[in-house]
Amino acid sequence: MLIMPMKVVITLSKSSIGCSKKQKNTLKALGLRKMNRSVEKEATPQIMGMIEKVKHLVTVNKTQGK
Repeated sequence: MLIMPMKVVITLSKSSIGCSKKQKNTLKALGLRKMNRSVEKEATPQIMGMIEKVKHLVTVNKTQGK
């Protein structure tokens, strides 16, 4: 039986205007460039740490990956 990796769908819900350079770079590394755009990533500890740093700017939905 295969175990499906957990995935997260990250949506940029607030603007990064006025945020620190580190937070803007984190959003860029996650692949979030424009408002209301979403990306799907695997829920690795690195990605979850990046989400934690910008949690006030994004919304996160957990899904079962393929």
